[in-house]
Parts: sequence; structure tokens; C-alpha cells
Amino acid sequence: MPARNILSTLPYAAAIVFGLSAPAAFAAGEETDSTKPPEQTETTTVCTDGKIWDAEKKECAEAATPVTPVQSTDTAAECKDGKVFDKDKKECVDPPKSGFNDDQLYKAAREFAYAGQYDNAIHALELASNQNDPRILNYLGYANRKAGRMDIGMQYYRRAIANDANYILARSYMGQALIEQGDVDGAKVQLVEIRDRGGENTWAYRSLLQSLNGYGTY
Repeated sequence: MPARNILSTLPYAAAIVFGLSAPAAFAAGEETDSTKPPEQTETTTVCTDGKIWDAEKKECAEAATPVTPVQSTDTAAECKDGKVFDKDKKECVDPPKSGFNDDQLYKAAREFAYAGQYDNAIHALELASNQNDPRILNYLGYANRKAGRMDIGMQYYRRAIANDANYILARSYMGQALIEQGDVDGAKVQLVEIRDRGGENTWAYRSLLQSLNGYGTY
């Protein structure tokens, strides 16, 4: 179905999916289509300064030595092979090693993001060994966007989709970012992409549809 045809059905579809009243808040991007935020752990209830709770040692631990924040989005986009941009050295460097694996870093970053600790989330994600993982790229996009760095966030969303065109969660978040920028047509294109890739019954589709119908973005 062409994009322009589905657009005319959006209000009706929203009524079916969400009911006649405003929908309950959805979680911002759970892979399992969950509608619940990540469970808070000691990472955000006990630890400070971006430390992550080590369940085995039962203590807060440094993720690793921080990488300096990205300033040049163009240069940052050119980093390859899992490298990150060091603004002081003005070059792509290997990320510092962490005592946590990628799944642990991702979960901690997601928890940080929900707690509004966006820079801590970004730091944790930058320590992941696989910087091409769409999950990592998507949440780098989310955390940067929520921290007010929309251009950097959009770059990460695009990289996530470039690495996996069927990663509909990144398409949903990018669509919601487009809405925030006033590009409603661009967001509708992403809604159609999600649907055409088999995601019509997912949170990714529902949340973007919700945003298109004026219920806010995630």
C-alpha cells in the first residue's frame, strides 16, 4: 500500500489500537514489546557517578575509563570497526575495556536512560565491544536525542537501520524524533516501513502510531 493511502487511515487505526481515550504510557523501546520500563536496580538506586552495580561482587563498579564526548558528528559517523571518537585526540580510538559484557552494558544504559542519566547511558553504551550492534546504536540515538543532541541522535538511528534494515525499533524511535522536528511525513514513511517489515502488531508500530496521533513521543 502506498504511504499516502495508509496515512488517511491513521486516526481510525489509532482508535482501534488505543481505544477512545488517551493510551497508557508505553516503555521507550523494550525489545520484547514490553510495556514496562526496565526494572530499577542498584545501578540507579545506589550507585553514583555512572557506576554500574556488579551483582557478583555486590558493589558498584566503574564501567571503564570514560571516552571524551563526541563533538563533531561528521567525524563521529566516520568511526568504524567499533571505534569511538575521542574529541581531545580528534581521532577514532578503540573504546576502553570494560568488566561488563555488552548485554550488561546495554541493560545498564537503558536503566540510566529511563532515570534521565543520559550521559551515563552514553558512556556505558560506548564501552560495548560491538559498536555495530543495532541495539547499542539505537540507544546511543535515544540517549543523545533526549540529552538535546538531536543531530547526533539521528545519526545513530540511521546507522542502526543501515546495519539492520529490519530493526524496526530504531525506525520507531527515528520516526518519533522526526515528529519532534516537525517532519510528520518522514515519520509516516517509517510507520509504513515498520508495517511492511512485519511489525504492525509490535510496540514499535503502536508507539509511533500513537505519536502520530498526538499522544507524545518517547
